[in-house]
Amino acid sequence: MQHTIRNIPTQVDRALRERSKREGKSLNEVAIEALARGLDLEGEPVRRRDLTTIAGSWVPDRDVDRALDEQRTVNPDLWK
Repeated sequence: MQHTIRNIPTQVDRALRERSKREGKSLNEVAIEALARGLDLEGEPVRRRDLTTIAGSWVPDRDVDRALDEQRTVNPDLWK
């Protein structure tokens, strides 16, 4: 089946072209995949999630804090 789609927004065109290049796929293939994903036709439902389940869940750990502090130390010899 063939379709012609007109008036594609610039940001959509750019995103499709970038994904096409990044994934080494044709623009047509990437566009079809995006349409299928957007219509939930990929076989599996699109799983969307945010970080609310882990936000605020940091458990203080002295060893981790010490290691992070060491990484934050500036070596003056490297900044000359």
